[in-house]
Amino acid sequence: MKLVRDPEKLQRMLREERARGKSVGFVPTMGALHEGHLSLVRASNRENDITIVSIFVNPTQFGPKEDLARYPRPTRRDLDFLRAAKVDFVFMPSVEAMYPKGLAEPLKLKNAKWPRLAKGLCGKFRPGHFCGVATVVTKLLNITGLCRLYLGAKDLQQAAVISQLVRDLDTDIQVRVMPTVREKDGLAMSSRNRFLSTDERRRALAISRILFGLKRELLRKRSVATLRLRAIQELKKSVDRVQYFEIVDPGTLVPVKKHQKKMAVATACFVGKTRLIDNVIIRA
Repeated sequence: MKLVRDPEKLQRMLREERARGKSVGFVPTMGALHEGHLSLVRASNRENDITIVSIFVNPTQFGPKEDLARYPRPTRRDLDFLRAAKVDFVFMPSVEAMYPKGLAEPLKLKNAKWPRLAKGLCGKFRPGHFCGVATVVTKLLNITGLCRLYLGAKDLQQAAVISQLVRDLDTDIQVRVMPTVREKDGLAMSSRNRFLSTDERRRALAISRILFGLKRELLRKRSVATLRLRAIQELKKSVDRVQYFEIVDPGTLVPVKKHQKKMAVATACFVGKTRLIDNVIIRA
C-alpha cells in the first residue's frame, strides 16, 4: 500500500498504471472508516486492478455552525484497515495541497442539473454543503482520472448529486452506488455512531425500525401522506429531533404525494447531539 500526499505525484503514478492497462477504482472518504467504507473497497478490489482510497476531511462542505474540528480523525486505525483490505494507494492530501490558493469557491456549472438535487432533504438544512461536496469531488476526480467511483447508498442525496455531477461534466467515469451496510441490530453504519452514548444508540435503533416498517406499509399501497405522518410521530418518541422525514422520488428527490413504482424514504434525526441519516428504497 502506497501512501501519497501530493496530488501531482498521484496523477503521475496513476497515469503509469493506466499505461500498463490497469483499471482503477476510487473510494472517496473523510476517514473514520467502518465496515460500510470497507465494503466499497472490497467491491473496487473485485472489479478493478487498482484501488485507491482518499482520506480528506473537506472543510468546504462544513457549514459555519458545524464543528469541523470535532470530526473524528483516527488516522492510524484507518491506515491499518486499508492495509488489511489490500488497498493499492491511499491519498491523504493536506488542505493546502487541495486548495493551494485558499478555500475554493463552490463549483458552479452553467446549466448543471446537480444543484436541483441538492436543494431539498439535507440541502435544505445544510446550505452550501453540496456545493462543497461537488467542488472537492470534481478536484478528486481530476486527480485520479478515469475510474470507477464507489459510493454508499446510505448517503442517498450525496450519491444522487455526485452521480448527476459526473454526467454534467460529461466524464467517462462509472459511478457504482453500493448497498447500505448495517449493524446486526439494523443501525446504519456511520462515522458518527461513535458519538452515541449507550442510551442514545439504543434509541437510534428506532430510525431503521420505522423506515423498514414504513416500507412494508407502502408496499401494501396504503396512503403515502398518512403513513408519513404516522411514522414521524412514532419516530419522535425515540429521537430528540426529526430534522426531516420525506418520501421522495429517488431520481429527482422531490416528495411524492401518491404511490409510484419506485420511492425512497429518507430521514435525518438528532439523537442527543448526533445527527444521523438513513433511507430505504421501495420498488412497488
